[in-house]
Amino acid sequence: MEKKERAALLSVGANAGMVVLKIATGLYTGAMSVLSEGIHSSVDLFSAMGQFFAIKKSKAPPDKEHDYGHGKFENVSAGTESILIMMAGIMIALHAVESIKNNREPETITLGVIVMVISVILNFLVSSYLMKVAEETSSQALRADAVHLRADIWTGMGVLLGLGLIKLTGLMWLDSVISLGVAFVIIHAGASLAKSAFLELTDASLPSEEEDKIGEVIRSIPEVRGLHALRTRRSGDVKMLDVHVLFEGALPLSRIHAICDELEEKIRRIGFGKMDILIHPEPYGHIEEK
Repeated sequence: MEKKERAALLSVGANAGMVVLKIATGLYTGAMSVLSEGIHSSVDLFSAMGQFFAIKKSKAPPDKEHDYGHGKFENVSAGTESILIMMAGIMIALHAVESIKNNREPETITLGVIVMVISVILNFLVSSYLMKVAEETSSQALRADAVHLRADIWTGMGVLLGLGLIKLTGLMWLDSVISLGVAFVIIHAGASLAKSAFLELTDASLPSEEEDKIGEVIRSIPEVRGLHALRTRRSGDVKMLDVHVLFEGALPLSRIHAICDELEEKIRRIGFGKMDILIHPEPYGHIEEK
């Protein structure tokens, strides 16, 4: 089992434990804010499971129906997770509004404080590891999971702060107000993930600074007279690039082929992660550089 899969399984295990602990505590104490976090964690659990299977599927080699491989499964999974996150936020907000209307109050908050402290610490450790692996492997699915868990840290801190204020002031209605605030944070996190996944599913280009760096590398070869039609996109953890490179018409084909191989190697050494590179050579003067 490779590192990405182990990280995804860790996320599944951590979320499963938090779901049981938070929901049980929320139901026992009547703390709406803790119960809301439990509902949020249940969405995290299903999302983490989806990410795990998406990562396994994205590793599948190209086939007759997927000439470019299955990397987009990670992007689809991240997009699906963003929708689930926003749905959970909306559900929590509705429950919070209902609790405010009906003036529901938690019976005790001490156990809720203990559970939320455990949750914040665990989410920090797991999210840090997931982000580290996501950066090493360029995994959109793991990055989405890590961002999600980091949002959980802030919502958990908010719940802790609120529970502390309730204990100090005795204003029990703060529990439902905190839950409503948690809901808005969750919805915002989901919307951010949805935007990122949508851009990659619609083949958005790589950042301009990365494309500029690629152009600099290509132009650094003395025999290269220019380039045009540089196109980039991402599919899962693979960055895809195709470009037309201009050479003198009298240059031997064998030399052009060797230069193209050299260019591919230099581009890969930039450090952008996995890359699928296609270079199309053209005679200089055939078309103006763009």
